[in-house]
Amino acid sequence: GSKSLKNFCITWIMVCITLCVILPCQLLLRNQDQTTVVERSNNSLDMIEMSGFICGYISCVFYLGSRFPQLYKNFRRRSTEGTSYLLFALAMMGNCTYGLSLVLKMPATESFRALYFIHHLPWLIGSFGVLFLDIFVTVQFILYHQHKERQSGLVALEVEPLLVNEETA
Repeated sequence: GSKSLKNFCITWIMVCITLCVILPCQLLLRNQDQTTVVERSNNSLDMIEMSGFICGYISCVFYLGSRFPQLYKNFRRRSTEGTSYLLFALAMMGNCTYGLSLVLKMPATESFRALYFIHHLPWLIGSFGVLFLDIFVTVQFILYHQHKERQSGLVALEVEPLLVNEETA
């Protein structure tokens, strides 16, 4: 399991590095073509735009998938111990404001709204989807904190000696 996870992580890092090199190069080439007024085919624009959508949806899948292991681990342990709630709270605020910024920038004209929405869909799903999943993490923090308080009260009773007064008598 550990070796295959390591190989997957290395492969994923290599894919990300490749995309981070190739896509900006394509954009630079496209911008040079525009500045020199060279005719460019619509295929190059479509390829760059499609690459952006593919990256957006891949990002969306991984971003949403990032919350499930923590949710599952908390559920199995019935505890959020070792998990920073501040991380999730700040992520919730970031996702909320990012998603709202996309919604508030939506064009006023009805004809451009649908196109804008479709172009920003992966990022809207990513930000609001993770916000939704982080609400479940918040619920786990609340539920398991109350569960921990009840358990700690029971543990204190069990640790306390039963015959305290009789030893001094």
